Order: sequence, then structure tokens, then C-alpha cells
Amino acid sequence: MGSARWYTVRLLTKLDENNSYSNILLDESLSRSDFDKRDKKFIAALFYGVIERRLTLDAIIVDLSKNPKSKLNYTLRNILRCGLYQLKYMDSVPDNAAVDESVELAKKCRNPAAPGFTNGLLREFIRRSKELPKTNSETERLALEYSCPEWLVKKWSFEYGKDRCLSLLKTSLGQAPTTIKVNNLSGGIEDTLDMLIADGVTFERSKILEYAVNVANAGAIEKTEAYRQGKFHVQDIASQLCCKALDPQPGDIVLDLCSAPGGKTFTIAEMMNNEGKVLAFDLHPNRVKLIRSGAERLGLTCVTADVNNAKIFNSDIPVADKVLVDAPCSGLGVIRRKPEIKYKDPSEFDRLPEIQGDILDTASKYVKANGTLVYSTCTVSKAENDDVIRKFLGSHKDFVPAEDEETFMQTITPDMYGSDGFFIAKLKRLG
Repeated sequence: MGSARWYTVRLLTKLDENNSYSNILLDESLSRSDFDKRDKKFIAALFYGVIERRLTLDAIIVDLSKNPKSKLNYTLRNILRCGLYQLKYMDSVPDNAAVDESVELAKKCRNPAAPGFTNGLLREFIRRSKELPKTNSETERLALEYSCPEWLVKKWSFEYGKDRCLSLLKTSLGQAPTTIKVNNLSGGIEDTLDMLIADGVTFERSKILEYAVNVANAGAIEKTEAYRQGKFHVQDIASQLCCKALDPQPGDIVLDLCSAPGGKTFTIAEMMNNEGKVLAFDLHPNRVKLIRSGAERLGLTCVTADVNNAKIFNSDIPVADKVLVDAPCSGLGVIRRKPEIKYKDPSEFDRLPEIQGDILDTASKYVKANGTLVYSTCTVSKAENDDVIRKFLGSHKDFVPAEDEETFMQTITPDMYGSDGFFIAKLKRLG
């Protein structure tokens, strides 16, 4: 297990140095490694755990050390983070093992003082009964307890109220569910579920969507025989609800303007019984290839994928019955899948509403009279959601809410369906 801990420290250090995506870095690294299943599970748990609890772990380091965090090099800092995470959050690891293994890792550092420093800091944390540092306000307490930056705690509390904010904080931690959309065009759902059972996958069918299934013990779900045969694709239930809101019908012309990697495109085509046209677009050629290969695997011949800039009107694209804009966003609804998002500088999100508004404005030009326009994001931020829609409706009098004022916009929080955080707005173009 010692080498697994060192491997995790090196991955975390690489993440710090290169600002990579955590999921891509881990998946690619483990796929090339020769660790057994048990070690890979431990590495993944420690790697993601340290990232999602980083703010809290760094606060503990500062509280227990006279040296500012900035004076610790990346490697030693990650050794301490891993040791503290095991002590505080991994009940399966004995305290002595967490300390002793961390000290052994510290010996790999070039600083001869590192082992003693590591031993002293971790044992002091144990002597203090593993308590978190004291805070001066409720906002600071919540930020420390849930390892969430104070600006985001304040934002969610102001925009959604204290109760919903607390729910968002609680559901921002831990493992996100893996949900699949069963391909209703590829045999009966029971056949697909039987194939998953044969591959050792356990599951629970959704109570709100017929073809949504939460899976567990799946490992690499893409390696199952059912996946290879095009029996399903992976898609969070919130995204499936987004497609339900669009309500595509057989024979429709549907545009998915920000499609890659294609999950919504696939669900839309399946809902249309593969009858009609689904035109899927993305800005990047490599991501367009993902859409094409996914549609081919699922047997969706009504799907066409091509490169297009969603911000710029393209006269070659036909007007459509239904248009979906799943806009680029801050991703604050998928923090438990990509925990590094919450550590970004919030100023990085400032221009997003303008970009989203431009894409929505362009998308509206493709909607037929009496057609439907659905705008969605995987974020929980009124600036990127409600405000974008209100501004759009204020400047586009030919569009109205497709439903009543209370229901045409919906913010989905993870506690509602066990999904990602998500936003859906459904608009109609007047005839």
C-alpha cells in the first residue's frame, strides 16, 4: 500500500503543477499502471478525497504549522494532505499506519527536516482529537467543514437560501452516482439489465424515468458487453430530464448546438425512435468524432454530427422544431465529479453570461414558428441561469415561456433526484 500512497502523492503533485483535469489524469494514469483492483480503489479514494477536501486540509496544515502553506513544496504539501485525509476521513486506515507511511514518504523529499516535521504535525492533529481549526463566523465554519470557498458559500446562501445552500454543500462531497440511459431501440430493457447482471453490475431503476438506471460495482462500465453492443450510454438523470423537457417527437428536426460528448443527442434520437433528423454540433473536431462514434455504437442513423461555432449564425443549418442549447458554464453543479472547479478564481466565470447570451441569441434564429427552445447548464448560479433567460426574454419578444411562469425554469439540486446540479429553461417561439 506504501507505493500506492506515493503514487497518489505524485499524481496530486502533477495536478498542482500542470492544472490538469483530475478525472482525466487519474483515469489515464491508472489505465497504464499495474496496480491491482484493491490498490486502484485506494488510490482513487485518496486522490479524489484530498482534492475535494483540499481547502480543509490546507487550513489544518496552517493551523498546526508555523510555516505558511506557501513555503511547503508541492510534494511535501501533498504528503501532509494525504496523511491528514487518512486520519480525518478514512476510518479504514489506522492512525499509526497513516502517520508512519507519511513519514516514510517524507523521507523521499530532499529536505532532511521533512520526516520529523511530518511526524510532528500529524501526531499533533491526533492529540487535538482531529478537530478542525476554530472559525469566526457561520460562513467560515461551513466553508471549512465542507471544503468550499467562502465566496461560493455566500453566493449559494444569498441566491438559494440557507437550507438549499446547506444541501448543495453536503451533496458537493462524496462519490457521484453513475447513471445510464438504456437504449430503447436495442431490445427490451430487461435484456440489457440481464447483461449487466452477467457482468457483475448491480443497479437500481429510476422511479421517475423509465430508461434511467443507477449502476454500482460497474468498474469501467464502458468495458461491459452491454455497452459494446450499444445497449446504453452513460448519462446523468438531470441531463435525461433535460431531454424530456425538449420533448422530441418522431419525425422532428432537432438541433443540439453544444452537443459533445453527445449524451443528450443520443437520448433525443432514441426518444424519436430514430425517425427524423438530429443535427449535433460542437466547436472542436475531436469532440465531434466522439458524437459520431457514439451514435454509430448505439445504431442511431438519424444523427448527423458536424463542427460549428454556436455563437455565430450558420445559414447552412436548417430551422428546426426543437433546439437545445446546453451552454458552456462554470460547472458548479458537478463539483463532486470535478472538485477542482470550486477552487477556481470566481472572476473566471464573469464572462460566461455574456457568452451564454450570445449562444442563446444565435440559437433562437434556428427555431421554427411554434417551435421549442431549451436552454440548460450544469451549474447552480443565477447569473448563468435565471438572469440569462430573463435578459433573453426581455430582448426577444417572439419567445415566451413554454409553460407557466412558475415552472418553465427549473433549478435541479442533487438532493432532488440524486443527480448533478442542473438548470433547464423551456421557451416557445410564437407563430
